[in-house]
Amino acid sequence: MALASVLNSDCADFSFDKCQPFTHGCGPEQSGVGFDATPGDGLSFLVKNPLGAGDEDGVERKIEFLHGTTTLAFKFQHGVIVAVDSRATAGSYIASQTVKKVIEINPYLLGTMAGGAADCSFWERLLARQCRIYELRNKERISVAAASKLLANMVYQYKGMGLSMGTMVCGWDKRGPGLYYVDSEGNRVCGDLFAVGSGSMYAYGVMDSGLRQDLSVEEACELGRRAIYQATYRDAYSGGQVNLYHVHSEGWTRVSQEDVLMLHQQYKDQA
Repeated sequence: MALASVLNSDCADFSFDKCQPFTHGCGPEQSGVGFDATPGDGLSFLVKNPLGAGDEDGVERKIEFLHGTTTLAFKFQHGVIVAVDSRATAGSYIASQTVKKVIEINPYLLGTMAGGAADCSFWERLLARQCRIYELRNKERISVAAASKLLANMVYQYKGMGLSMGTMVCGWDKRGPGLYYVDSEGNRVCGDLFAVGSGSMYAYGVMDSGLRQDLSVEEACELGRRAIYQATYRDAYSGGQVNLYHVHSEGWTRVSQEDVLMLHQQYKDQA
């Protein structure tokens, strides 16, 4: 943390001997991390742990991040469909409507973003580097299982330190289509269908009524598109555009990018 940001933060405390104490957020009676002047120096500088918020009982608690998104991925007979929205929120404030929530790890691997945008972006780009190093060392592409395990191992080292990430690693390897869910606690789950984010329950409802193994590519794309649209319609923290990808034996293909307002008009006319 830069010194200027510390001086301007709400967690700094400056007090002088023989003067009326000047406090800026944290009192000298609260324990902190930083520098303490010895008695008689005339200056006391305390910095409270920025990752925790102290209550009246003196117990520090982690900052509660408010997240909002809808990401979806499912397997079918022709590969994996990945569908996401594009809205970024900071609490009830819509920060952006054009966030790219699918990270292209390599031509055969995709990762989705849910949770903290910075955490997802950083760790999945680090994963892309590790996958490339693996490819150069072993003269073959990394499998989806190995890539997801790499990501889970990396973030597990920081478990309990405030990371916020719920991602799906999707791809195609020698075993065929692969889909894994990985989160910031180090959990890693293999499956055929995952939806992550505040709108995931609405997406699951659409998927439960329409998912079949024998879907055609067009039917699967339309199912994923409608699932994200319905989530954006019901969930205030999801919206913007629906980005759709298809992962197949030749790699991934970006299918479409459609505004949810246009989809709303389209489905309204069909009803």
